[in-house]
Amino acid sequence: MNCDVSLFWLFCVFFYIGLFTIGGGLVAISLMQQTIVERGLVSTEQFYNMIAISESTPGPVGVNMATFLGYEFYGIPGAIITSFAEVLPSLITILIIARFIIKFGNCKSVRTVFNVLRPAGTGMIFVVAVQMFTNVLLNVPEDLNVLCTLAGRQDLFNWMSVAFYLLFFFFRKKFKIHPFFVVIAGAVCGMIFY
Repeated sequence: MNCDVSLFWLFCVFFYIGLFTIGGGLVAISLMQQTIVERGLVSTEQFYNMIAISESTPGPVGVNMATFLGYEFYGIPGAIITSFAEVLPSLITILIIARFIIKFGNCKSVRTVFNVLRPAGTGMIFVVAVQMFTNVLLNVPEDLNVLCTLAGRQDLFNWMSVAFYLLFFFFRKKFKIHPFFVVIAGAVCGMIFY
């Protein structure tokens, strides 16, 4: 783990992520990927493992990821600072909104802003979902230039992951298993088979 960053830098990055996370924790993951993974602080594989663990633990996935990354860099102080920085913009925003919601709640421009933000947030969540899906089920190389040569290859798919995906999807739909148990079973299978 690259630790060439200061606690202040982590605070600023996670404050920025918390400030621009509109649409839920999965949007925060997209922003974290842009600021943490693309700068080479963690590898793509480490990042997706952190996502899996963060989604398996109770609480908002964005805050869980911030806590996990902060802990990886600076232990408990890093976890506290990144978690606080992640939720601080929301706290400030809620306090401001609570003060003015009655006055501006029915304003047409406010409703218009939210009508634009919803699809933007949905698009960011879709990007994260596609990235996670391809990272887990496909053997996509880091160098995307060689992707064209993989079109007919047998090793393009991670067949064990595809099999587990289909198996859990079948059990979830056929027997109406609660998603919590599917996540736990997936975590156990991941620890055993990978």
